[in-house]
Amino acid sequence: MRYIIGYILGFTIFLLLIPFGLYELSKLDYLLDDRVLINSTILRYIISLLIFLVGAYFMIWSNVFLFMVGKGGPADGLGVSISPQTKKLVTIGPYRYSRNPMVFGAFSIYTSIVIFLNSIIGLISLLIFLFVAIIYLKLSEEKRLLKDFGEEYINYKKKVSMIFPIKVFIK
Repeated sequence: MRYIIGYILGFTIFLLLIPFGLYELSKLDYLLDDRVLINSTILRYIISLLIFLVGAYFMIWSNVFLFMVGKGGPADGLGVSISPQTKKLVTIGPYRYSRNPMVFGAFSIYTSIVIFLNSIIGLISLLIFLFVAIIYLKLSEEKRLLKDFGEEYINYKKKVSMIFPIKVFIK
C-alpha cells in the first residue's frame, strides 16, 4: 500500500505540480522583451520531444530497477517515509549511468517543458531547482546510502555521476 501511495504522491508532485509551476513561471517571460530560447518552433518541438522521451524512459527504467533489483522504492521525500527502503544497492541498469536516474529523468522532462514553452524564466527557475535538488541529495539521500551500504556506496560514488550521466562518456 505504501508503494501505491508513494507513487501517487510522487506522480502528483513531480509530474503535475512542478510542470504546472514551470508553466506558470513561463508566463513571466513577457518581462524579458520577447527574448526566447529557440527561434524555430518546429526545432523547439523536436528537441523538447526528444529530451522528454529520454527523461520518461529514465524515470520508468529507474523505478523498475529500484523495485525489482533493490527490493524497495524511492524511500523518502523530505524525511517522510514513502516506500520501503531498498535492501540492495542498485548499480546496474540506469544506475550504471547515474546515481540518481529518476532525478535525471525528471530534470530532462522539466527541461523539455521549458524548451517547449520557450521560457527563459522557466530555465532560470529550473537551474535554481537543480541546485536545491543537489544540496538535498547530498545532505539527505547520500547520507542514508552511506549509512546503509558503506564502502560499497563509496566505491559506486567514485565511478558514477550524481545526476547527469557524464562519467560514462569521460573515461
